[in-house]
Amino acid sequence: MTELRVGLGVDAHAFVEGVALVLGGVRFEHPRGLAGHSDGDVITHALIDALLGAAGIGDIGTLFPSDESTPAGIDSLDLLRDAVTRVREAGYELVNADCVLIGEQPHISGRRAEMESQLSEIAGGPVSVRATTTDELGFTGRNEGLAAQAVALLSR
Repeated sequence: MTELRVGLGVDAHAFVEGVALVLGGVRFEHPRGLAGHSDGDVITHALIDALLGAAGIGDIGTLFPSDESTPAGIDSLDLLRDAVTRVREAGYELVNADCVLIGEQPHISGRRAEMESQLSEIAGGPVSVRATTTDELGFTGRNEGLAAQAVALLSR
């Protein structure tokens, strides 16, 4: 009998000047990027937490802390590769994952396929990426930052 496990990941970062905006491993032309020890990629971070949570092997902050043990500015796709290796070593494979970007901008529809392809290839299964706004409510609605949620289904 196949064992199925579900994990949920959530991440949020504030916008800052002087850094590139990276979402789902893709660079966007935008006047501000996201603050963070890594590249601040909220979509990839939420996906990592969903995968790790489903496998029951910790979370992004525990495995990749914001200190000298994790290189500053690291590409979040490198963190995803590491997390996927750990998930596989725990005996799990991705069935599918779904990621939702929460914010007023940027609009991702023109780059969605690129993000999905890149994340799916690394994660080893289908990853969908969507977006929604909060109708100008909260920090994402005031364009102070972005948030993301992801859910992942794993099988053993």
